[in-house]
Amino acid sequence: MREAVSDTVLQDLGESVGGRISTSESVLLQHGSDMSYHTPALPDAVVFPQTTEEVAEVVRLCRKHKLPMIPFGTGSSLEGHLMAHRGGVSIDLSEMNRILEINVDDLDATVEAGVTRIQLNDSLNPKGLFFPVDPGADASLGGMAATRASGTTTVRYGSMRSNVLSLKVVLPDGRVIRTSSRARKSSAGYDLTALYLGSEGTLGIITELTVRIYGTPEAISSAVCAFPTMQAAVGCVIQTIQMGIPVARMELLDAVQIDAVNRFTGSEYEKSPTLFLEFHGSEAGVVEQAEAVSAIAAEAGGGDFRWATTTEDRAQLWKARHEAYFAALALRPGAKGFITDVCVPISRLADCIEETQEDLSSTNLLAPILSHAGDGNFHLSILIDPSDASELEEARSVNDRLVKRALAMGGTCTGEHGVGLGKMKYLEEEHGAAALDVMRSIKKAIDPDDLMNPGKILPGPTVSQ
Repeated sequence: MREAVSDTVLQDLGESVGGRISTSESVLLQHGSDMSYHTPALPDAVVFPQTTEEVAEVVRLCRKHKLPMIPFGTGSSLEGHLMAHRGGVSIDLSEMNRILEINVDDLDATVEAGVTRIQLNDSLNPKGLFFPVDPGADASLGGMAATRASGTTTVRYGSMRSNVLSLKVVLPDGRVIRTSSRARKSSAGYDLTALYLGSEGTLGIITELTVRIYGTPEAISSAVCAFPTMQAAVGCVIQTIQMGIPVARMELLDAVQIDAVNRFTGSEYEKSPTLFLEFHGSEAGVVEQAEAVSAIAAEAGGGDFRWATTTEDRAQLWKARHEAYFAALALRPGAKGFITDVCVPISRLADCIEETQEDLSSTNLLAPILSHAGDGNFHLSILIDPSDASELEEARSVNDRLVKRALAMGGTCTGEHGVGLGKMKYLEEEHGAAALDVMRSIKKAIDPDDLMNPGKILPGPTVSQ
């Protein structure tokens, strides 16, 4: 049973951030829950720092009083990253939302951790630039770095791993480090940037990022194409990738998810496995790419392309795709989404999806499928009543079989959402016991008191109690 934080400590924490602290029940609930099915676990207090120095002072106070610390961005995570099972302090970085520098010539930008991807792109667009990583939600860039996020454009531009040059991090003892320079490559020492990408707040708190940015393409074209089967749609994806066509987005929705999108948005897409595609480049290049993929799709049995070339039409098309999760939830009002997140080699994607659909057919669960097909990542949105223990257990069983299926195919238990609470039990099977021991050694060396988002990522004790 955790001990209550004293009024004196709360007062000291409040003073360290200029009085921006809250212990109200509604604020604690917001910061002790995310968009997942996991049961909320509330912190003792929430602080709202505005500078790296304030974060460092909060960390020093928490370390002095042995209080757990949980970084908070926008609350859009899906694996229980925000749960405060040991209480402590939620450190909300949303007020650290300044864009510090945009280097047009070098194509990079330095931002505070609370800046969201839409906020950054709103600042970049007038300069003819954009930041490509798009996980769907308007997540904070600090949270996206902490979970090594990716999304719809990964097939062309890569994930956060490919697009973060440097980080500023507050260590568990309050020291502040910068993990790298702005240089595009370096062989100087251990790659600390890579270490903190995907660390989920367990090794320190990211307060600043320097990210790659890109020139806005001269031309953009989007299309939708329906296929008779998942095998046919994935066959089109594989051939497109093998031919080196630089498609920017390749999103695959199954018939159930397409039906949900139609109901939710009023669209009229054919109720069958469907690819949403986008092409970036010069006017001539986009036409060439689109024609090549159209021919591949036709050979695979795909139907006619439905084109979206104007900004308004493209926005409408991708709005339908981005609202897929909420469309799925609308199929069962009041349900929660149990979201899976495996990733497999693209050559095994169709097999993994079809075996999963066969598995689902033997259950009573409703579970639309959405895939970032260009990189082999797909999600089930299993719609459950979280208060129904039998439904939750059935969803967990489906997910367990799915993860084991993906691992057997050379895949991973999480392609982009991170480990948090939900995927911990699969790490040893994926990485092996020796690799987990190395991870625990890193955690113990950097966070010996186990105060940084404790109980996440690594199963079992990370620090001798």
